[in-house]
Amino acid sequence: MAGTSITKTIVISAMAAFSVLAASNVAQAVELKVLSSTALKAAMEELGPQFEHATEYKLAIAFGPSASLKQQIESGATFDLALITPASIDDLIKQGKIDAASRSNIARTGIGVAIRAGAAKPDIGTVAAFKRALLDAKSITYGDPARGGLSSVYFVSLLERLGIADQIKAKARLGTASEGVRPVATGEAELGIGQASEIPLVPGVELLGPLPTELQSYTSVTAGIASRAKDGTGAKALIEFLTAPAAVEIYKAKGMEPG
Repeated sequence: MAGTSITKTIVISAMAAFSVLAASNVAQAVELKVLSSTALKAAMEELGPQFEHATEYKLAIAFGPSASLKQQIESGATFDLALITPASIDDLIKQGKIDAASRSNIARTGIGVAIRAGAAKPDIGTVAAFKRALLDAKSITYGDPARGGLSSVYFVSLLERLGIADQIKAKARLGTASEGVRPVATGEAELGIGQASEIPLVPGVELLGPLPTELQSYTSVTAGIASRAKDGTGAKALIEFLTAPAAVEIYKAKGMEPG
């Protein structure tokens, strides 16, 4: 009985010590507020936890279109690090909201073609093959260019350049930024056009591939630390983590390129 009592005491003491340690670790975690372009979401969902595991920081990330995040910053949103388009970062530097010395290129993503998971994979490897795939598709979904999405605005101009704008418009399903290429997953569209890095985020959809090199257009993501960052040191550490060689393979796996 005495032995049992002693054992219970040891277990209870150990549990109490673990609870104190866990509480101490939580208390030591420092939150970094990050505003990130949706284009980087797939990569950040993997890189973010790695950074947290390797440091004492906890990331609070808000994803959205770069234009929307820029407006939030201009309206006074508090943040430590912004991961948005280079043009947005440069404008915010001019406004004094981003530290110019912190400007760093992170990665870029091209435009990709989405198909339903398991569907037949048409050839899009050349300009001629890509054009034929678009013409052969029964339906195509892409963002409404009137909403200002960079990939959709470019895609519409590309259709004009290829001379097939009218044919594609007749079978197009214009989507919204929030739904992306989801109509492909539900069978409402045969092909989808969007940021290559965002396509893998949609359940039931897979990335067929990027546009042919001659037709490609890239959206870059650049980092900038807030001029009034609560933790500039942590924000700098995150930039270094996101530009380290180990992050490159993750970018590639998520349909992006470094730099």
